[in-house]
Parts: sequence; C-alpha cells; structure tokens
Amino acid sequence: MKATEVPAVAGAYLFEPTPHADERGFFCRTFDADVFRSVGLDPNAFLQDSLSRSVQGVLRGLHLRSGAGEAKLVRCSYGRIFDVVVDLRPESPTYRGRAFFELSDETQATLYIPAGCAHGFQALTGTADTSYRIDRPHDPAEDVTIAFDDPELAIPWPFPVTSMSQRDREAPSLAEVLKSKES
Repeated sequence: MKATEVPAVAGAYLFEPTPHADERGFFCRTFDADVFRSVGLDPNAFLQDSLSRSVQGVLRGLHLRSGAGEAKLVRCSYGRIFDVVVDLRPESPTYRGRAFFELSDETQATLYIPAGCAHGFQALTGTADTSYRIDRPHDPAEDVTIAFDDPELAIPWPFPVTSMSQRDREAPSLAEVLKSKES
C-alpha cells in the first residue's frame, strides 16, 4: 500500500493498495495500520464505519462537522464516484484548497480527509457504494452543509444532479457558512 500526500489539501492522503490479481479476480489490503502510522495518522482513532449506496448522478455533500470536526477515510467499494475535498481550516497552508478524485472499485484507493475539510461526492455509475470510517461518533447537531453549486468553489461536477437530500438542496453558500462560524 502506498500513501501519497494531497498537495491541494494539507494533511490529506490518498492510500493506494497493491492488488494481487489472478483468474479468480483480485485481493488487496484496503487498510494497513503501519502505513497509516508512517504518515503520522493514528489507525486506532477511527471509531465508526458507515456505507452509502447511490445511483448515477446522486450528489452527497458538501458536508463537514463543526466543533472538533471529523477526520474520515473514504473509499468507493463498488462502482465509481467523483470525490471532492475542500480545505476549510483557516490555519491551514492550503485554506480553501480543493482536490478532486475519482475513487473506484477497480483501484480500491482510500482518501484520508482531515478534520475541518468539507467533503462531497457524485456517483458516476449505476450503483456506487461508498465506505466511510470516521474518527468520532456522529452528532447531527454538528452537521454543516455547504451548497454543492457555490460559484466560489466552482466544483466541476461531472453530471447534472439526479437526486440529493433536502438538506443538501437547501444548503447555504460557503460565504454564509464562514460568516456564521465567525459569529
């Protein structure tokens, strides 16, 4: 497994496994505590695993958590997704930096997203299963959502949105979210 730092978002990493393929298919390790430790991450910090299933065009995000934030590991275990990370940590050298990835079941790559970054994705295939591993229990009172189509972010979503939650549809702009954090 190889860990690669994401230049546009300080502290984010892409973990790419080494698949072993044969006539049966493939096998790969999707999590390796030693590799995580090698880049300064505590593999024991992750407390909850979740899974979402989406169909092509579904958009989820942009989400982040207030308070201490939430670090997460994201992997597309089936299908393909267009994944987005936005650095919203004012003290970060990559503040407001954006990074885009295609995560898929073919690569089984895992993206580490540091606390304080917004995250969203769009399903690119008929079915896309996305696995999340987060570092603290979910508290809905800390949920923050930013408009996926905020012109300031100019995210190049690959498809028109076919479906999204009401919360995501009604999300405020980045400027509104940042202003409310200052209050």
